[in-house]
Formats: sequence, structure tokens, C-alpha cells
Amino acid sequence: MSAPAPSTLAIVDAEPLPRQEEVLTDAALAFVAELHRQFTPRRNELLARRGERRAEIARTSTLDFLPETAAVRADDSWKVAPAPAALNDRRVEITGPTDRKMTINALNSGAKVWLADFEDASAPTWENVVLGQLNLTDAYERRIDFSDPRSGKSYALKSADELATVVMRPRGWHLEERHLQLDGVSVPGALVDFGLYFFHNAQRLIDLGKGPYFYLPKTESHLEARLWNDIFVFAQDYVGIPQGTVRATVLIETITAAYEMEEILYELRDHAAGLNAGRWDYLFSIVKNFRDGGAKFVLPDRNAVTMTAPFMRAYTELLVRTCHKRGAHAIGGMAAFIPSRRDAEVNKVAFEKVKADKDREANDGFDGSWVAHPDLVPIALASFDAVLGEKPNQKDRLREDVSVAPGDLIAIDTLDASPTYDGLRNAVAVGIRYIEAWLRGLGAVAIFNLMEDAATAEISRSQIWQWINADVVFENGEHATADLARKVAAEELAAIREEIGEETFTAGKWQQAHDLLLQVSLDQNYADFLTLPAYEQLR
Repeated sequence: MSAPAPSTLAIVDAEPLPRQEEVLTDAALAFVAELHRQFTPRRNELLARRGERRAEIARTSTLDFLPETAAVRADDSWKVAPAPAALNDRRVEITGPTDRKMTINALNSGAKVWLADFEDASAPTWENVVLGQLNLTDAYERRIDFSDPRSGKSYALKSADELATVVMRPRGWHLEERHLQLDGVSVPGALVDFGLYFFHNAQRLIDLGKGPYFYLPKTESHLEARLWNDIFVFAQDYVGIPQGTVRATVLIETITAAYEMEEILYELRDHAAGLNAGRWDYLFSIVKNFRDGGAKFVLPDRNAVTMTAPFMRAYTELLVRTCHKRGAHAIGGMAAFIPSRRDAEVNKVAFEKVKADKDREANDGFDGSWVAHPDLVPIALASFDAVLGEKPNQKDRLREDVSVAPGDLIAIDTLDASPTYDGLRNAVAVGIRYIEAWLRGLGAVAIFNLMEDAATAEISRSQIWQWINADVVFENGEHATADLARKVAAEELAAIREEIGEETFTAGKWQQAHDLLLQVSLDQNYADFLTLPAYEQLR
């Protein structure tokens, strides 16, 4: 008797989208279903392990390099695979969601790489998930254009040799895709995003002289990197392309991953392209993991935690040293400024800060860095050009002068700054504004001249939570309390209503965003990710 045919993926509770059949083909869905069968059980075990590790940090209030992987760190003989030509020069990378206009603008931006984002810069509506895939395929096929209905401006791709190389970022392991289910169980969003993109584009990208390149977000351990490596091996065999075609850059944006940088590169060594310093999620991860650790782990206002803070300096310098020791690219952090079309003085001050930040990264040994807006590409490019010249990177700069002790990475109390009342107001203002946009399907939002994404919303709500639970006293004498947060949130909501008018306010999701921010900021049980309760409300 023949074995029964495996179950197929079901599309659940989703309105049909134009051209979705080009993305959701039977063959592509069969591949995603196979990824789900093979790898979701391990993903579930690793999510449980995160909880166990968090409990251990709560008990000890410390972290250390892993004794069980000391041999990997001590072995100087191994290196990651050499970078493919399309990823050898990464001096400026632009980030952004995969809507049609952004796809064209990012590819045309002059940056070497575009981080095409299905994660923090994209709210995972079904439309964004499916049409984002379609936009990337259309770009590779050069059948993408866009006319802005408001401005009448038209957008089209430049010549192929002028376009950025795409590095796609799928969702983190914690998120599900409720619209794709196998036997009633939702498929992890990471497998949906990776699977659809890889299945449709791996060979197409090879034919273009590039390849399927990925950014891996929210990684918390080398075991999670091992899972990704096994997925890459399986996927390459499944579609019949050579092993090692995939390249992955891992965001070191969790405090636990900072203690396992070498091990993460080792697990992915045949597929590793580098590591990236993801600032806002990193701070969010510190608050999340050390929220029971007392006053010495209380962060000041987020804008006071610059990359020159001693514990952030330890993190970035260790990242550069680790990458270059192993032949990988070290990619710096985000310049999130959004230029003002009305205030040249605001731009002048901000551009000077961006230049100083990128100069520091280039001089510290980074091989490239991130920007959020095309106008920042030339600034970052100039900083790296000044150091690199004609060289594609500076992986030969080994930074053997860097020595980081375990305690250096969590020495939060070395920072000479404290939480302020204005910091609370800003966290509330950014949180409400960002969540409202996210609930409408927008993941990357310009707020107060900065490009905010889910990571900045996470640090906003985490700081409110931390300050209240640590009973912080602000410089004006007020205690951080739940009542104070509610008062500030009510004032902010009233100010928004006044600013945008009753009709626009009512048409938006402002009250819902206000309520959700307070929920995740004030609940005694700290939600692991803001996007988990938010996804339940995303329609």
C-alpha cells in the first residue's frame, strides 16, 4: 500500500490578492510545507530554550562566554567561506520594507546593499508578506515601475550595474504566519518569508551573478544559527543549487548572541557573510534579559545611549575583532535620520552627527554600515571611502588590540546618564505613533525626523516598563509609576487629536495604539515581544 500524500498548506482567512498565484504556487507552498515539517519542531525547542536561559539570567544577573564552546573560540584555524563578488564590498547598506516604491528607490540609491526587510520595517499584513515577495521577483525580472498617485512622479530601475545587491531579512523565529497553516498549525513567519523568496529567486539570482543572501534577525544563540545552517543545506539540495550558494549575515542584536559571536559564525561558516551591530534591539534585549537585575541595569533615555558608551563600545569592537579574525564582514549600525524638506538647520546638525558616527565606525574597522534614507548614502559612503579607498573592505585589519571581558558587555552602570521625564514623554510619543502606523500595515515610519521600526518601539515600551519597575525618580522629582505613564499617554493622545483633527484621528487606530502601548508597558508579566500581542490586532 502506498503512503498517503503529505498534507498541503492551507491559506486561511486571507482575502485574495492581485497576482498572488505567482507567489503562492503549489510547488512553492509544498517547499514551505516541507520546511515546516522538517524544522518547526526544532524551532519550538529553541524558543523554549530562550525562556530557560532568561530564567537563568534572572537568577544570576550575569552572562559569560560559554565554557562548552571554548575550543571553537580557541581554534584559530577555521574561517568562514570567502565572500562572493556581489557581497565583497558592503561599505553602505540601505534598509527598508519591500513595497513597490521603496524597492525601486533602495535598488537605485547608490548603496552597495539593500536590506529588503520582511521583519522590523514591515508590518506582517498578508498583503505585505505576499506582495513584497512579488515586488522583489518583479525587480529581478526588470518588470517593476511605480507612479505615485499623489505626486504624479514615476519611478523606474537604473541599469543593472548600478543597482544595490539585495540581502533579504525574514521575520524572527518568534512570529507565526497565521494565514498559512499545515493541519491547523501556523507556519513560522521566518520559514514563510525565507521559503517563498528562496524557492522563487535562488536560481534567478544566480543567473544575475548574485545569489540568495539573507540577514538573520533576533538570533539568541549559536544553536539558532545551527538551525538556520541546516535549513540552508536542505533548501539548496531541494532546489538543486550548489552548497554554499546561500550567504547569511547575522544581526548581533541580542545580549546573549554577543557572548556567542564566534560560535554563530562557526555554525554558519560555509554560509556566513558577516555580523551586524543592531543597536536598538540590542538595548531592548538588555532590558528584557536583565529586568530583574536592579538599579545597575537601568538604562537612561535611549538617545543618551550612544555608540560611544563603554558597554556599547565593547560590543562593537568585539564584533569587529571577531568578524575579521574569521574572515567575515563587520557591518555597523543604523543612521536613522530622515532629512527634513523644510528645515535646513535640522539637516545640517543631523548630517554632522551621521558623519561623525560613520567616521568612527570606519576608523574602528567596520567594513560597512547602515542608513535609513537615500540622502544619507553619500555621507556614509564618504566616511568609508576615506578609510577604504579602492579596497572593498578592511577584513585584513584584525583589531588584535581589542580585549573584552564578559562583564564589559553588561557594564550598563558605566554610563553617566539617567532617565529623564522628557525621556518618558518621548518613549510614549514614539510608542503610540509607531504602533498606530504598524496596526495600519506600516512598519517603517518617520517620527520626529527619525526612521522608527519595531525595534525602536520595543526599546520605548521596555524603558517605560523598566523605569516603573525600578521605581526611577526623574530629575523633576516625579516617580516613574503606572499612573504617571497613563497621564503622559492621555496627554499625548489628546495632543495628537488636536494636531491632526478629529476626522483623521477617528479614521486612524490611535486609541487602539495607546491602549496597546500601555498594555505592554504596564503589565507585570513582561511580553517577550510587542509584536506578539500587536499581531493579534493586525487586520
